[in-house]
Amino acid sequence: MIWFTSDTHFGHANVLHFTDRPFGDIAHMNRALINAINERVAPTDDLYILGDFSYQMTAVEAAALRSKINCRKVHIVPGNHDKDWTHKDVAGTFIVDSPIVRINIHGQKIVLSHYPLMEWQSMSRGSWHLHGHIHSAGSVYNELNRKQGLMRYDVGVDANDLAPVSLDEIRAWFEGVEFYGRARWWEWVNGTGDPAVAEDCGAVRELMVEVDRDHATAQESAEASRRCASALRDLGLGR
Repeated sequence: MIWFTSDTHFGHANVLHFTDRPFGDIAHMNRALINAINERVAPTDDLYILGDFSYQMTAVEAAALRSKINCRKVHIVPGNHDKDWTHKDVAGTFIVDSPIVRINIHGQKIVLSHYPLMEWQSMSRGSWHLHGHIHSAGSVYNELNRKQGLMRYDVGVDANDLAPVSLDEIRAWFEGVEFYGRARWWEWVNGTGDPAVAEDCGAVRELMVEVDRDHATAQESAEASRRCASALRDLGLGR
């Protein structure tokens, strides 16, 4: 069995507040999260931790917590708060992977990283993207991805009842979803909430609607793309 989790933040006192975790103190949280892993993940399973295993702890202290996890094959995909797990004092604590990992399990391609990606390898052919970092509370973020046909999933503990999620559970989550295989930059470029930026984005979106629709011939599609590219250059945003 293969499992995924992230953002346990062992040792991080403030995480209790900004994620509203139901623990009285860090010691209680540390015990509960380790117990949740051991209750689900068998010693012979594979567990991928997609970053931020600990925070405000030394690497040696964090390694001591890792030793309480029964699973023998624990991978870590580094996050923004992770230690140097290749250092001689803690080498061997985890199987240390690269910041972006690509795996293929019985034909299902999966891209793993700590940070969420807007576009990922084989997205247009149904690959999944699993990540952490955002501490999404409950299932809302994952539900919104699924509703849009985006095969992207936050495996963080705050989005998954403070426990790891299995490959089979994610497969069931996406069962029957018709995946949307493109990242349309003009739909996500504005994250500021600034009305002026929103107006600019609206102008770009109007142009892109024409090129994004179905065309009768490849020539018509190419011509629409040419007109759009010319119009985008002529917008002169910021000048």
